[in-house]
Amino acid sequence: MNNNERAEPRSTTQAVERALSILVLLARNGPSRLTDLAGEIGVHKSTASRMMSALERFRLVEQTGNRGRYRLGFGIVRLAGATAAQLDIARESRPVCARLAAELRGTVSLSVREADGVTAVVQEPETERNWIGLRAPLHATASGKVLLASFGFEELGEILEQPRERFTPHTITAPGVLLADLNRTRDRGWAATSGELEPELNSVAVAVRGPGGRIVGALSVSGGKTSLRPKDFREVARILADGAEEILERLRRLADT
Repeated sequence: MNNNERAEPRSTTQAVERALSILVLLARNGPSRLTDLAGEIGVHKSTASRMMSALERFRLVEQTGNRGRYRLGFGIVRLAGATAAQLDIARESRPVCARLAAELRGTVSLSVREADGVTAVVQEPETERNWIGLRAPLHATASGKVLLASFGFEELGEILEQPRERFTPHTITAPGVLLADLNRTRDRGWAATSGELEPELNSVAVAVRGPGGRIVGALSVSGGKTSLRPKDFREVARILADGAEEILERLRRLADT
């Protein structure tokens, strides 16, 4: 190993950091030779080659017509498109969430699925307790149940087979009971939880669809048991559904511009 070479990656973290550094270099410098990239990140050419092979499998990089040079691949575009879509949803739903929060006198959120959970990307109003970016369980939240109810038979079956955490005595963990709850959610078009994530927290949620008809998120309101009562769930769901339609129209106008 010559003086310009650094030690080979000793951990997964180092390997990931160096792979990400390659993407940054390609974005900054354009198509580059493998030897140049290896020198920039301080690894042997064989190590850089293994990294490039992994990035190629995910289409994050590709070789140009002139072999030996690499450039960013279309996998980057796919990831950027997914991120842009979430940013669009957050931006277009924010004014709707703010209006609904004032009308319903609760905390209104727009959430999206993230792996095996649901994550809020918008919250109105801002409170001391900020849910944005926090992953919540699918089975114990109204937003999560709305999304679960839209899953296909095979995917839902796999999820029902997994163990579920019990957060309160009211958390539904039994597969059959949860499936029945999801069937009710699907039939009526909205989900609700009463003390299932936290003992004193109730919530109601409806699905939000994008211009293509696919469910892209969930619109929910949450509040204490005295302010968001089960007898009001149906009317609250109707108001949320109108808000979801408004978000859809805003997304359609955005898509047409």
